[in-house]
Amino acid sequence: MNHVNAVTFTIVVILFLLVTCVGFAAARWRRAEDMMHLNEWGLGGRGFGTFVGWFLLGGDLYTAYTFIAVPSAVFLTGAVSGFFAVSYTIMVFPIALIFLPRLWSIARVHNYVTPADFIRGRYGSRGLSLAMAFTGILALMPYIALQLVGIQAVLTVMGVGTSSNNTFIKDLPLFAAFLVLAVFTYVSGLRAPALIAFIKDILVYVMIIVAIFYIPTRLGGFGHIFGVAETHMKTVNPKTGKPTGVFIPTTGNSQLAFATLALGSAAALFIYPHTITGALSTRRRAVVKRNMALLPLYSVVLGLIALLGYMALTDKVTAANVKKAGGNAQLAVPYLFQHMFPSWFTGIAFSAIVIGALVPAAIMAIAAANLFTRNIFKEFVKPDASPRLETKVSQWGSLVIKTGALLFAIELPRTFSINLQLLGGIWVLQVFPALVFGLFTRWFHRWALLAGWAAGMIFGTIAAYKVATPTTSHWAGSTDIEFGHTVYIGLTAVLLNIAISVVLTVILKLTKVPGGADETLPHQYTADGEVAEAPAPAGVGLGAAGAGAVGDLQPLRGAKCASGPTGRGQMRQRPRDAPATGW
Repeated sequence: MNHVNAVTFTIVVILFLLVTCVGFAAARWRRAEDMMHLNEWGLGGRGFGTFVGWFLLGGDLYTAYTFIAVPSAVFLTGAVSGFFAVSYTIMVFPIALIFLPRLWSIARVHNYVTPADFIRGRYGSRGLSLAMAFTGILALMPYIALQLVGIQAVLTVMGVGTSSNNTFIKDLPLFAAFLVLAVFTYVSGLRAPALIAFIKDILVYVMIIVAIFYIPTRLGGFGHIFGVAETHMKTVNPKTGKPTGVFIPTTGNSQLAFATLALGSAAALFIYPHTITGALSTRRRAVVKRNMALLPLYSVVLGLIALLGYMALTDKVTAANVKKAGGNAQLAVPYLFQHMFPSWFTGIAFSAIVIGALVPAAIMAIAAANLFTRNIFKEFVKPDASPRLETKVSQWGSLVIKTGALLFAIELPRTFSINLQLLGGIWVLQVFPALVFGLFTRWFHRWALLAGWAAGMIFGTIAAYKVATPTTSHWAGSTDIEFGHTVYIGLTAVLLNIAISVVLTVILKLTKVPGGADETLPHQYTADGEVAEAPAPAGVGLGAAGAGAVGDLQPLRGAKCASGPTGRGQMRQRPRDAPATGW
């Protein structure tokens, strides 16, 4: 702590304490009749409007690691890899607009809390639902860890704990941040990150707007910044034998690699459980649509954030500090702010990054905990679990998940955590056919989708393991050469997934293997929270094999209607003859 700037450190601590107080106070915000219900603790009462939803989803999607990783990619290799994030975040919202409102509607009518709940109801398959839950939890663990890595980058530049040789002392501030995050998430649930997102976004906007206008005046203007960057990117990298700015991998069709990576990443982003959790917490179907139209504003900010990488490259002091830190480009932006701004504003910027980690980390932990509770614990351990027990299991589950993420961040090398997060995108994309296709058609057979998911997961994991660069032997990226072209592994894996699902569906239909019962009805996919008023015609909503006749729809006892003035609560419906179990 000998080299810590007192002003910067004090401001970070004050703002962190403010956020902590807000996190605990959130339990009283939009106060629920009974907080011990997953609709309240895990989805914020399903009552967020456009304004709150925009901040929540923005805080959910644009994480602390965004402020660290995107500029560091520009710092290292230039615009192609650095601005990749901007291109795919522009693409993601039109894709999500196609399927997300339908998922919101069916989840509201049937009281689905997780995407795996929908898969269970749509296909009547416990196995497929378990696959979705397992994939979501697996993909979120390294994602949460990377938020903690973002906090570590700020702490390192601040000098907190760096003077000690004791590993525990070094990581003590991170333990403290983790403990605070864990406790206020346990108490307030999704309301905490929703309320904190206001503070986070205000700090981020202030930080970026000031930086984008002020820093260039210190560095000779954007003309000089781009000139220095161009010269640097043309310099040959001795490790690769290629110019620094050449897109990696350097073999095959790099343009195709960029395009498929952007498309695959865009398709995967709103499949992540935490983004779906944010969407399901909104009050109306129209809120989801409205936010898909408004959220691209964040992509503009993301483009400005990427420019910080060029500024860090131009600033000789920042570049020297990064080199002194072993070439760790993740420290580029914190070092840039530390050198360019007075201590008080550096404290504000560092607070924005730290708080920017807490919001998505909290939502991710809640989403993963809900998957465990609803689709593993309730499905396989205690089917008669009460809403209070479900909530209690989710609360403790979120603590366990954050503990695992903390161990990821502390014990594993930073590059390994990053590569695991890249794997997360490949893994999550494998539930796309079951989830997204299932929102539009019931043609696919549950066993075929499960086989396709398994094939995509195995192929994607092995292919990612084999990716190597001159400096890394395994897990070096998420693109590989397939059929003479460099493409995104996740996209190749999901195409294999779809192909197997189609072929096996045809075979299973021809052999008349039962396809499972479907508890949903066509009109429910466009509902705005209302429930059916009349019995469904016999035969509607059958599984692919036509097994079982569906009778009248009856609301579950104790369910609340969503048609009230607040839009909160919902009525779940289940076909009378739908089986309660079945793989």
